[in-house]
Amino acid sequence: MIALVPPWAHHYLEFWETVKKRNIWFIRLRYLAALTLLAFTAFSEFVLEFSFSVEQLTSIGIIAVTILVYNLIFHSIRDKIKTVPRKFNVLHFSLLQMLLDLICLALLIYFTGGIESPLVFLFIFHMIIGSLILPGRIVYFLAVLIILLTGVLSYFEYAGIIQHHTLNGFLGFSLYDNPKYIIIFTSVFGFVILVSVYLTNGIAKQLYKLEQELLESFDKLETAEKSKQKYIMAVVHEIKTPLTAVISYLSIINGKMLGEVNPEIDEKLKRAFIRSEEAVELINNVLRISKLRLLDEVIKEEFDIDELIQKIVNTKQGVIESKNLSFKLEDKRKEKKPLLGDKFLFELVISNLVGNAIKYTPANGKVEVVINNLEKGIEISINDDGIGIPIEDLEKLFGDFFRASNIKGKGIEGTGLGLSIVKQIIEKHEGTISIDSPSGIGTESRPGTSVKIKLPEN
Repeated sequence: MIALVPPWAHHYLEFWETVKKRNIWFIRLRYLAALTLLAFTAFSEFVLEFSFSVEQLTSIGIIAVTILVYNLIFHSIRDKIKTVPRKFNVLHFSLLQMLLDLICLALLIYFTGGIESPLVFLFIFHMIIGSLILPGRIVYFLAVLIILLTGVLSYFEYAGIIQHHTLNGFLGFSLYDNPKYIIIFTSVFGFVILVSVYLTNGIAKQLYKLEQELLESFDKLETAEKSKQKYIMAVVHEIKTPLTAVISYLSIINGKMLGEVNPEIDEKLKRAFIRSEEAVELINNVLRISKLRLLDEVIKEEFDIDELIQKIVNTKQGVIESKNLSFKLEDKRKEKKPLLGDKFLFELVISNLVGNAIKYTPANGKVEVVINNLEKGIEISINDDGIGIPIEDLEKLFGDFFRASNIKGKGIEGTGLGLSIVKQIIEKHEGTISIDSPSGIGTESRPGTSVKIKLPEN
């Protein structure tokens, strides 16, 4: 098998996708070319008053039908062609298409006047297209082959070895029997084709070289990112250990196990305990997102999403009651299929979103979680009638450490990292997440927020 794929592109998905798209473009263009050929023949016969012989018309018809037939075959197998570098792949598929097109074009030119045919310049068009896809050595080989073929056919027609098919009505004189014209035309034609290939293939090589450099840079950045994530995980984990110890000591003091504490100091200690817990939560989030980015994978298992949400709500029941919130969990699914995904990561997602809804909803407010069937998946909707989110902040919410502008000064603590993690987890599960404000249950004074998660079927 002829090696057509450059080594750097063996595992470069974008390269293969580009070639596949160009193959599809060739197939579509070929349908148009075959129909245009038939239309042009009819137009030339009846409008331009060219006079085709029966042999010419038959040959042109057979060529057009042949093009349509093999194009239909190409169309039917285009999605079955693999992207394996050392086997028949999409680049070999491109070369096969070009070879058949060139054979048909050569026959078409022969039956429409040979060196006198205006269609001869379509060879240049084919060479330019080939130069954008195929390696230089293959394109130059085809270019030289076309030049030799044109010169040999012209000589054979001149010498009377093969029949010359005149395109009656196009020229009032003959050129195929003029040796000077044959020499000059073949020389100029060859020069134009080779220069076209040289320029186009040179540009294509530069683009491929840039792609290679970009790919190498991307690999280096990816390696550096993994090293950074490993470093972050190591450092952050070390920070977590003393903080956990501090929380333990504060718990002992706040629990009055060492005796009563001055009320003013007690208030400070409680505040220190809350902030220490937030710091540990932030550390856990950083560790999780570093692990997610580093491993780039999720563990798939079946679990009941309704049960998982209920479990999370139960852990937050104390806060719900302290704020006197009206909380409703409603599962409207007709088919309650288990969800396939990383249960631990989904617990983090739901906990974060439900926690946000509770946190940003003032006392006596409402929070609703609704699960619905979609045509091909499920939708989890978390709505509240809390403080809402300004329109100008909605697009920035999923950025690391971003917090909405209307939170400042309200004494609501947070890191702004949660939604960034949530979005990455949802996308790892091939789902989408969107946030709107106001929500469907909000009011003018309390617009609320609506978060919708859409996940595909198992």
